[in-house]
Amino acid sequence: MSAYLDYNATAPLRPEAAEIMTRLLAETGNGSSVHGAGRRARAHVETAREQVAGALGAAPAGVVFTSGGTEANNLAIKGAGRKRLLVSAIEHPSVLEAAPEAEIIPADEDGVVDLAALEALLAGDDTPALVSIMMANNETGVVQPVAAAAEIVHRHGALLHTDAVQAAGKLPVDMTWIGADMMTVSSHKLGGPQGAGALILRDGLGLEAQIRGGGQERGHRAGTENVPGIAAFGAALDAACTSLACYDAIEELRDDMELRIGAAAPEAVFFGARAERLPNTLCFGVPGLPSETQVISLDLAGVMVSAGSACSSGKVEPSHVLAAMGAPDDLARSSIRVSLGWDSTEDDVQAFVSAWSELHGRTRGGGAVQASAA
Repeated sequence: MSAYLDYNATAPLRPEAAEIMTRLLAETGNGSSVHGAGRRARAHVETAREQVAGALGAAPAGVVFTSGGTEANNLAIKGAGRKRLLVSAIEHPSVLEAAPEAEIIPADEDGVVDLAALEALLAGDDTPALVSIMMANNETGVVQPVAAAAEIVHRHGALLHTDAVQAAGKLPVDMTWIGADMMTVSSHKLGGPQGAGALILRDGLGLEAQIRGGGQERGHRAGTENVPGIAAFGAALDAACTSLACYDAIEELRDDMELRIGAAAPEAVFFGARAERLPNTLCFGVPGLPSETQVISLDLAGVMVSAGSACSSGKVEPSHVLAAMGAPDDLARSSIRVSLGWDSTEDDVQAFVSAWSELHGRTRGGGAVQASAA
């Protein structure tokens, strides 16, 4: 039996998304064409635009479709026209690497952005700024105080961008209530296809296009729209936001998993456990048990999770997120992330706990540890 527990990397395709995407792959039409086929394609894109806006408390005119979260983050950072950039220490690489010159806003040991530090940074320089703070961290699941950050940012005349890739479809997200000027969302994190996403702009905010060569997306992003992907994205987000209540049960599964791992390995450290977290995410480390050893062993047992480290060209580096939280290097190198999703089950949790406990018992020389719930 296999268990897929890597939803924060990508989620299985929801049936609502699969149905419309399959149907539209059989249709022909460029949304910029004025004939019947083009108008039908345009209608699918605009329906999705309304779905995305409606689900996230935004205006349809502010939805700019992109190829995914990475492009949307780059568009926000580079297109806002602000010379001064501030980003949190726990951001996704698509934000950090888009703004290598940015000032870094620290986070505390629980993985929460330090708002007092943000206030001090903005107060010390009145250069028009853009601040980027994610809504929920992809590694730890820690939810960030974005609405409070928005008040500080706007008080100093700055703009706020938030990467909501992990939060959308798992938590209620309302851009107007949060007060963000720009917000990033991604299709494949919530049950839509890969290759679609959006940057959502508040009303009246200008943006400089980073991809030029056409007038698509109201001039914000040139290129023929991915009609099947965008339509499936809209359907997936609509389905995700109308079934948010399912995450109450997912949170119970996550909490049960945390208790059982803690019982099997008292030395385990659970990152962000004292903060508000996404209901589906568990990130923990056991000193002396390398991340790659855990991921490979679990994969051989049919259980799929991610390391809490970023891999590049085969080289494993300690997570910058855990480093920002003050985690020792050896603990960061032992971290893994387990992320459940909209169709995860108790059987998935049991498969993980059994396989991980058996691995832990082997590495500690004590044989398999009892994996069953008390």
